[in-house]
Amino acid sequence: MDAIDIIEDTERKAKTVSKKSFPVTGMTCAACASSVESMLGHTEGVYNASVNFANSTVLVEYDSAMDLSDLQNAVRQIGYDIIVDAEDPTEVQEELSKKHYVSIKKRTLWSAILTLPIFLLGMFFMDWVPGRWISLVLAVPILFWFGRSFFINAFKQARFGKANMDTLVALSTGIAFLFSAFNTFFSEFWLSKGMEPHVYYEAATVIITFISLGKLLEEKAKSNTSSAIKKLIGLQPKTLKVIADGEEREIPISSVKVGQTILVRPGEKIPVDGTVSKGSSYVDESMITGEPVPVEKTKDEKVFAGTVNQKGSFQFVADRVGGETLLSQIIKMVQEAQGSKAPVQKLVDRIAGIFVPVVMTISLVTFITWMFLGGEDAFTHALLTAVAVLVIACPCALGLATPTAIMVGIGKGAEHNILIKDAESLELGYKVNAIVLDKTGTITEGKPMVTDMVFADHVTDHRALEQILYAMEGQSEHPLAEAVVSFLKNRKVNPVEILNFNSITGKGVRAEALDGTLYLVGNHKLMVEKGIAMDDNLGHMVEGLEQEAKTVIYFGGGGKVKAILAIMDSIKNSSKEAIREMQGNGMEVYMMTGDNKMTAEAVSQQVGIKSYEAEVLPSEKADFVKRLQESGKVVAMVGDGINDSQALAQADVSIAMGKGSDIAMDVAKMTLITSDLNAIPKALKLSHKTVIGIRQNLFWAFIYNIIGIPIAAGLLYPINGFLLDPMIAGAAMAFSSVSVVLNSLRLKTIKL
Repeated sequence: MDAIDIIEDTERKAKTVSKKSFPVTGMTCAACASSVESMLGHTEGVYNASVNFANSTVLVEYDSAMDLSDLQNAVRQIGYDIIVDAEDPTEVQEELSKKHYVSIKKRTLWSAILTLPIFLLGMFFMDWVPGRWISLVLAVPILFWFGRSFFINAFKQARFGKANMDTLVALSTGIAFLFSAFNTFFSEFWLSKGMEPHVYYEAATVIITFISLGKLLEEKAKSNTSSAIKKLIGLQPKTLKVIADGEEREIPISSVKVGQTILVRPGEKIPVDGTVSKGSSYVDESMITGEPVPVEKTKDEKVFAGTVNQKGSFQFVADRVGGETLLSQIIKMVQEAQGSKAPVQKLVDRIAGIFVPVVMTISLVTFITWMFLGGEDAFTHALLTAVAVLVIACPCALGLATPTAIMVGIGKGAEHNILIKDAESLELGYKVNAIVLDKTGTITEGKPMVTDMVFADHVTDHRALEQILYAMEGQSEHPLAEAVVSFLKNRKVNPVEILNFNSITGKGVRAEALDGTLYLVGNHKLMVEKGIAMDDNLGHMVEGLEQEAKTVIYFGGGGKVKAILAIMDSIKNSSKEAIREMQGNGMEVYMMTGDNKMTAEAVSQQVGIKSYEAEVLPSEKADFVKRLQESGKVVAMVGDGINDSQALAQADVSIAMGKGSDIAMDVAKMTLITSDLNAIPKALKLSHKTVIGIRQNLFWAFIYNIIGIPIAAGLLYPINGFLLDPMIAGAAMAFSSVSVVLNSLRLKTIKL
């Protein structure tokens, strides 16, 4: 990073940056998406803008102080619109999509009805003069009313020196119409030169009809790609029942406030996140946890929006409402991910941006070439081939190839409890050939319990030491400390006052008792470093406990180990099977833990992992991932704790377990909202299938244009006399876009 970048980055951090997704209206092709992105990208206050053509949204990073109407004005200048002031943009977008679909359907239907007689006249009564006048009258509403959007958008683009698919359609149909109209009004001009005044109304109108039909099918198919979001949104009820002044009242979900008491009856969905205040029930939380068995909820337990109450009524107090609920956060994450761009898409966008001007140039070159080399019918052939080139070369398929596959892939993941934050991780996932798993909370349940506590032979004052241990572990943030506190609580131990408590990262904690004695709680490394001696009897017991895959922590004071505690964390049922599957897929699986070697070895043997690293600090986990990357591996890191965050950030693909820390989930690009490790091979399989889908789409989009444009230009004419009719070119163009979307939708049927 050079100095300028650093200054810009620092300036940006000094301001408050907002990131939000807005619906965009009026986009018809990938070049439109490129125009909107470019316009917003050059608007003052906007740091980054990324348009997703497939779901008609733009994800904008902007200065929070900027007026959102500036975004709107910038986009309106080039003929599009952006919705910035809606309370629920998704709902508004949904409504607009429906209206857009109805409008296209109407236009297509009327275009088809009016085109049929023009087509019949053009094909079978081409020399019938009144037929030309009838065709002219019928063609005017098709082109300039039902197909007016092509001309309006092309004009708006042209004002800013830009061109898109509408430009191609408007130019091709406009030229064909004007030439035909000239021949209808001034047929003597050609007759006086001994030439027949042909008309091409059928070509112009059939192109409009076919392209409108293609758009109609495309809109229908595109609406299916966002079905996962619709399912997630559908989990939240529209209304809820609050208890106010002892009375039950039904209110819209938008009116609920934090602190209100809400009543939930059997079979109802829980509307917002909260804490149970009265009653109890079983709640189906499979949406969040992936666990099919309903969980009992009693007083003071948390409930989450979108989960389903099974039996019994209960009341709860709303803790998080609106966009703050866990369900809303999941929806937001999926929406942002679907709007993000895979690296390959950025290349495709650049190609789409220059594609239309290149095609217009090819069309012009085709026209000139035919005029010079076309012989007797030079003008007719030049006109038809130039029009055919403009029509067949639509960048729609290119624009839809990647985002539709990404949208369906991310949606499919959300249905299987795999939340994918961005398209890049989905695209990279299939390349992973090394997986690093954290032990606690990933391979194991993450619910450690103290199974043994053994004092050294020389210790007599057990109770007093337990009180000091309780006080120290009570202040520690380490997950294992919770297990010790819980264990001592059950033994009715009360903590005492301690002084100078300090946490030693990755090793343990230290504190002083009121009499000034220094006490330490932590791992073996800490005891060795501080020169704390341990008697032989305890040493033998440690070996035995660690061979049972138990984690041993040491409690030392006055220069000697006073006691050891053995902590057991059960291995998840799914861990062994998932690891075997990953290894079967040719991946190297590693385990890393801050735990001791004996425990790490015992756990790794039980789950079938051959390579493991024990007693590692958080920074060492990241270093290990880096070493694997330097050896040429594409590394996925799976973890759940704050101590895994550094390694998650270093990995190529980062996967957080949903029950882990918020920090780990923030850092990770994928989050599994289930404790089942089998979701990892599923996520990687989904990545593989999505990337195959993208490649197939891009192949067909490119090959279609590579083959179609030369044929449309008349390359085959000198060989076999074949010239592509502009009408067929229009149908082929529509088919290419629809086929790409349908291929992406196939991802919905794959079995993970």
